[in-house]
Amino acid sequence: MPSIAENLGLGTAFDLAPKRSAFCLSGSRRVVRVVHLTSVHAAMDIRIFYKECRSLARAGMQVTLLTPNGQDEVAEDVQIKTVPRARGRLSRVTRTVWSMYREAVRQDADLYHFHDPELIPVGLLLRARGKRVIYDVHEDVPKDILSKHYLPEWSRRMVSWAAREIENATCKRFSALVVVTPAIKKRFQSLHNRTVMIRNFPIPEEIAVGAEAPWDSREMAVAYVGGITGLRGIREMVQAMALLPESLPATLKIAGSSFYEDNLDDLPELNGWNRTHHLGYLDRSGIANLFGTVRAGLVLFHPAPNHMEAMPMKLFEYMAAGIPIIASDFPAWRELVGGVGCGILVDPLRPQAIAEAITYVLRHPAEAEEMGCRGQMAVRETYNWDSQAQELIRLYCELLELSCAE
Repeated sequence: MPSIAENLGLGTAFDLAPKRSAFCLSGSRRVVRVVHLTSVHAAMDIRIFYKECRSLARAGMQVTLLTPNGQDEVAEDVQIKTVPRARGRLSRVTRTVWSMYREAVRQDADLYHFHDPELIPVGLLLRARGKRVIYDVHEDVPKDILSKHYLPEWSRRMVSWAAREIENATCKRFSALVVVTPAIKKRFQSLHNRTVMIRNFPIPEEIAVGAEAPWDSREMAVAYVGGITGLRGIREMVQAMALLPESLPATLKIAGSSFYEDNLDDLPELNGWNRTHHLGYLDRSGIANLFGTVRAGLVLFHPAPNHMEAMPMKLFEYMAAGIPIIASDFPAWRELVGGVGCGILVDPLRPQAIAEAITYVLRHPAEAEEMGCRGQMAVRETYNWDSQAQELIRLYCELLELSCAE
């Protein structure tokens, strides 16, 4: 009997063969050298390395990634070049930033693309040398500062205001801005006429491995993958597990390298922890395999200023993996999850509401599988990285005055 996925025309999985970009350089005999810079993210960051750098290399560009968080190596045609790593935040925004600028100058690239607001001075100095520079705005920094636990509450509004003023004043100096959400694009497009949205859509063939698992072979389990913090709903997830019916043998699997906040030390003491398995850090293949063992993915961010209009990558990864989503009922997420029909929206501050959603998904397997298939189809047709890679390469070609052949 055909599965729901086969009835929807999805087959068992996406094509797993590595793909070159749909766009490539055309008619250019010179080597195009580009440098990506990050002082915060890991060398193998999903957006920076796996998506942007790899796509540019596959389009025929010579790509170097500068970072203090890795090791010198060539990975998938991308040269990773490290600078000395700082021992604290202050050292990172001073010594590391200066080291990155000096190495960037030595690289003498045609175009530079930086990913952290603390690298704005580097971008400005490179522009002063006549270089083309892109600022990749991963999040709404001023709103994000309002929720930073390491800043005293009394200082957050002032720091947020300063960050907004700095970004607003400097963004006009760069060659282009790359943003990740419609809300961030709306903020910047009146300040810079070359503001391009490159969404954090998944690489379908990377995650869809988990979708091969038959639904009836999966565990009675749900998963959360990502930063383990209070603002991302870890307490409510664990508490919800304690509110499930005793007759439902369900577990919560969380994957993340560590608890990011000191005040989470008491998590193992919460009711529901006995149904929770902390798997630690998982690489990309480990995450794909995890998705093949569970029946739903959780994204239960609190309604913090920077969360309300964010579009976390895990939303789309759950969809690519063919599992339904249990997510916070934010307007932006309602439009995605509700529009596609790929999950259930809840109040993320109410463990009881979360428990009811988990119970529904686990007790209605056919409907849950249909939700997952609808999400997977949406990724296959619309919400996939291939479409965004084309936009990124098109921007590079415009800035470098090159022809791109499709």
